[in-house]
Amino acid sequence: MKVITAWKEVPRFESEEDEAQFWSDTRLDSRLMNQSLQKIDNRESTTITLRFDPRMLARIKRIARERYLNYQSMIKQWLSERLEKERPPKNAPGGSFRGRSDSGGGQDY
Repeated sequence: MKVITAWKEVPRFESEEDEAQFWSDTRLDSRLMNQSLQKIDNRESTTITLRFDPRMLARIKRIARERYLNYQSMIKQWLSERLEKERPPKNAPGGSFRGRSDSGGGQDY
């Protein structure tokens, strides 16, 4: 059995039959398979505490369950999407978030 050690060794196939024939006597090297797995994001994160109304949290959990997501991951996704909407265009003057004055005394994030 032939062992593929680099993706460039896999040819383009004319048909599914050709591909099936190729893979019937060929396998991928385990190192190549491991390199193809998605790597865990090792960036540091900070733990925070948020207080939610129990009914709101129940709704969030229900929505996450319907989407087959972890509710905390879904909240992070929502926050990330909102931050992207709040980011001004690259060439726009200013740089703080929309709707926020710099006289608020807090930090700009």
